[in-house]
Amino acid sequence: MIILDTGATRALAEGHKTLNLLAGNMASSPGDLLRIPALCLMQAESEDAGAAGRVLAFSSVVVDDLNTSASVTVGTMIRDGYGGPDICHALYCALPRAEFTGMSILLTDREQNYPPGVVTVDIDSPGMLGFC
Repeated sequence: MIILDTGATRALAEGHKTLNLLAGNMASSPGDLLRIPALCLMQAESEDAGAAGRVLAFSSVVVDDLNTSASVTVGTMIRDGYGGPDICHALYCALPRAEFTGMSILLTDREQNYPPGVVTVDIDSPGMLGFC
C-alpha cells in the first residue's frame, strides 16, 4: 500500500512530476491505489485552497477514512507525542492491517517526522519508487 502524507499530497496537488507520473501509472493498473489519510487531505486543503479537488481528480487516489477505531488509535498517538493529527493518521494508515497484504510505503517530504520502523520514501529522492 502506498500512502501519501500531507506534504506528498500538497506536492501532488502542485504538480510534482514524479508523483503525477506515479498517479498516472497507477491509474492504468487495476487495484493499484494511492491512499491519502483523511486528516492529511484536510491539512493539505487547509494550507492550499483547492488541493483536495486536484488530488481527488486522479482516479488512482482514494481517501483513507477516519473511522471509529482509527479515531481512538490516532488520538492515542497524538496524546503519546507521535505528532499532530495528520502525521498520526498517516502513521495509523502505515500500520499492518488485515485487509492489506505486504508492506506499506509512506511517501513524504518530511521523513524525520516519522519514527524508526516506518518505511518512508522522500518524494524528492532520486529514482523514487523506480520513476525518474
